[in-house]
Amino acid sequence: MSFAGKSAYRRRGVWVAAAIVVPALLVTALLVGQALTPGAAPDRRIAAADPTPSSAEQSPEESVLPAAPAPAGLPVVDYDPAPGGFPADPATMDTTPLAEGAHPTRRIAAYDAPGGRPRAFLEPTISGVDLTMPIADRRAGWTAVLLPSANRRLAWLPPGGFDTVALRDQIVVERKVHRLTWYRAGTAVRSWEVSLGQSGQETPLGRTFVLGRTPPPEEVYGGVDIYALGSVPDDPESVPAGLRGAHIGVHTWYNDDELGENTTNGCIRLTRSGQRELLAEVRPGSSVVVVDKLPTPPPTA
Repeated sequence: MSFAGKSAYRRRGVWVAAAIVVPALLVTALLVGQALTPGAAPDRRIAAADPTPSSAEQSPEESVLPAAPAPAGLPVVDYDPAPGGFPADPATMDTTPLAEGAHPTRRIAAYDAPGGRPRAFLEPTISGVDLTMPIADRRAGWTAVLLPSANRRLAWLPPGGFDTVALRDQIVVERKVHRLTWYRAGTAVRSWEVSLGQSGQETPLGRTFVLGRTPPPEEVYGGVDIYALGSVPDDPESVPAGLRGAHIGVHTWYNDDELGENTTNGCIRLTRSGQRELLAEVRPGSSVVVVDKLPTPPPTA
């Protein structure tokens, strides 16, 4: 397939991957840029993460590991690809719902392990929207979150500097059957047939999350907002140089002709009614897991 040139819609460095039909040509690829839309502040489950757990809440083996000072010159995680050095998510294919998120209340350092090396800073917002990252693990008083602008990576946070946010929803995408299922509190609510990434630009596997939403920059998106995810294309070289820096998105299209097919640049495309429902119900910060296929439940006796 051929590819479109540099998008005229790049604003503030924010991109969402998609696909567009061009008359008299093959299906072409377009990476669409648009500023994320600021929303209401996330609901906080508690006022802030407790920086000093009491001795009654932890055993000696669980004492908090100290955090090394973070150099002022560390990079800041933003919409561009995240810095390297962060550990792989060991449970990236786990579809267990992640029921809590971490929202930075100030600039905080992100580390490669509990008591490890600081690798980057996290800010309360990315591109003007509140950043909420699903909590994947806790260890030695530290909190592991899904790293934004990266695939299948964790960042470890020392105590303090972030609020804990309740998350009730999860999106699970199955590549082999082209199905997106929305779960609430672990129970399936709705499923939709979706289009996914074409060969060489497959929708990335693993855990990620809804980073924020952006208005549709073109009529081909059906007039419905787009969800930008924390994940990015697995192979940045698979798209033209002028279209790199993309995030994977969840969005609709002007028609449903290609649902159930692999035709996008890695994005997840569903019906307009389905996208509107997700936008109304699923808040940014909610986890998204892409798997090949969920295990078939055993037959009941």
